[in-house]
Amino acid sequence: MSVSDKTAIVTGAGSQRGIGRATAHALAGAGWNVAVLDIDEASAKDAATEVAERHSVQALGVACDVTDEASVDSALGVVGSAAPPVGALVNNAGITSPIPFLQVTGDEWDRIFAVNVRGAYNVTRRVVPGMVEQGFGRVVFLSSVSAERGGGVFGGVAYSAAKAAQLGFARALAREVGPNGVTVNSVAPGLIDTEITGGRLEGERKAQLLAGVPVGRIGTVDDVADLITYLCRPQSGYITGVTYDVNGGSHIH
Repeated sequence: MSVSDKTAIVTGAGSQRGIGRATAHALAGAGWNVAVLDIDEASAKDAATEVAERHSVQALGVACDVTDEASVDSALGVVGSAAPPVGALVNNAGITSPIPFLQVTGDEWDRIFAVNVRGAYNVTRRVVPGMVEQGFGRVVFLSSVSAERGGGVFGGVAYSAAKAAQLGFARALAREVGPNGVTVNSVAPGLIDTEITGGRLEGERKAQLLAGVPVGRIGTVDDVADLITYLCRPQSGYITGVTYDVNGGSHIH
């Protein structure tokens, strides 16, 4: 089966140095048409233009606030009318929060869950029925090593809890839609060089973090994007309900 007549949606893929944009490129390199959804419309369109030019696939950049159902409906309406059928969804849009639990307000807690959990629900709920109908689909959640080891990198309790919720979401959904040819998996990156971590990885803090990584380096966005692309292949249909760690061995369990 070819993916050249299918579209892969990547949420939160506008950021220049983020995992999302790297994933959009990796998927396009594998032949997928790509729809970039991002709260920043200019960044979404920039990413789509870059992907289309580099890989000669159809690419679309659409403004989308994943926390808002109307915005999600509108964005996916555009994708549905302007791009081939959706065959893959990468729930990459997310926000982090380092605030210690004893200082976390209810508003901050809700903000983190709104993007990471409710946002993933809003998009997945709208996209998966079409996958079930066509008998093929690939869904990948971007969780975090923080969900598995309980924070300890940059994310606090709210972030760790939200990213752990994604793992349960993915596993349960995998059971439900497996009979319909749809796989659902999670990727849990460790320390990756992105805008989120960039400025904080200097000097002693960097040395301290690297000391705990057996492969001796910080991960790149491509390390994560390549794995996501592998999970989205038609040939990966017997892999579902799994969490893949991409952390250089910093969390071996």
